[in-house]
Amino acid sequence: MLDRLFKKLRGSFALVLVVTLTGCTSAPPENKDNICKIFSEKRGWYKDAKKSSRRWGTDITVMMSMMYQESSFIARAKPPRTKILWVLPGPRPASAYGYAQATNETWRAYKKSTGRGGADRNKFDDAVDFIGWYNDQSQRKNKISKSDAYHLYLAYHEGQGGFARRSYKNKQWLKDVATKVSKRSGVYRAQLNQCESKFNRGWFRRLFS
Repeated sequence: MLDRLFKKLRGSFALVLVVTLTGCTSAPPENKDNICKIFSEKRGWYKDAKKSSRRWGTDITVMMSMMYQESSFIARAKPPRTKILWVLPGPRPASAYGYAQATNETWRAYKKSTGRGGADRNKFDDAVDFIGWYNDQSQRKNKISKSDAYHLYLAYHEGQGGFARRSYKNKQWLKDVATKVSKRSGVYRAQLNQCESKFNRGWFRRLFS
């Protein structure tokens, strides 16, 4: 009798441990305003961001500042629901989801274009690669420099067609947000200049840094 009880308790403990660890893994970083601390806490993120940067040509800090703005690094982020009669929860305004807040349609286009059929919007490596890919599209279609965080974000928010039509022209609130993204990218770059060499070391050397 006691043996069966012990086995049940042990199984329950293991389940709680798995759930807890999973939650910790997907939890947003504690200090979102310091990219060095982000990459120190989320050990695999620098490698993923660097891989996307090399593949698509956008600086790590530009992609990270865009992701900060879109989801605050929340893995399963969704737009808030609209309100029906100012009280009842209504539908969400868009299908945006995950770290990069990619919509269903754009995510499908990304997977088809890159051959990454198994990519998930709630995985950091896939999301940061998506942002790099999208910025590459912005450069190709709208001739936006990949170092121009301000206009890259406007194209990201409005879509390539919307940006070409200058749909952001009378949206001062959006231009203000794009300015924030650009400034944060600059802050992130200054920070990363001070710590990036650490993340380029082997894992064994980082243990003693």
